Amino acid sequence: MSYTKEVMDHFSNPRNMGEIENADGIGEVGNPTCGDMMKITIKVKDDCIEDIKFKTLGCGAAIATSSILTELAIGKNLDDAYAISRNDVAEALGGLPPEKMHCSNLAADGLQEAIKNYRSNN
Repeated sequence: MSYTKEVMDHFSNPRNMGEIENADGIGEVGNPTCGDMMKITIKVKDDCIEDIKFKTLGCGAAIATSSILTELAIGKNLDDAYAISRNDVAEALGGLPPEKMHCSNLAADGLQEAIKNYRSNN
C-alpha cells in the first residue's frame, strides 16, 4: 500500500489539530471495524466556518483526511462545507488506497455531524 506525497505531508504535518474551546459545533464519529475515532470542532461566524480543529485517534490516512478536511472547510459557508464529500477529501489528497477510503468517510461524516450539532443548537 502506498500513499501520495499529500497524504504523507498531512500525516507528518497535520493542520488544525486540537480542539476549539467553547466550540459552536462538535462532531464525533468512529469506525468500530478499524478503531479510528475523530472529533471535529467548529466555530461559526456569519454562517461560515471561521475555525475548525480535529482530534483523531487512528491510522496515518485517518489523520491526513482529518487535516485536509479542515483546510477544505475553513472559510466556507455551512451549506458548502456540509456538501464536502468523501470523494472530495480523497481527491484533495491525490487519492487513497481502496482499503483506506473509509478514513475519508469518517472525516466528511465528522464535519457533517459538527454542522448538524451547530444547527440543532441554534
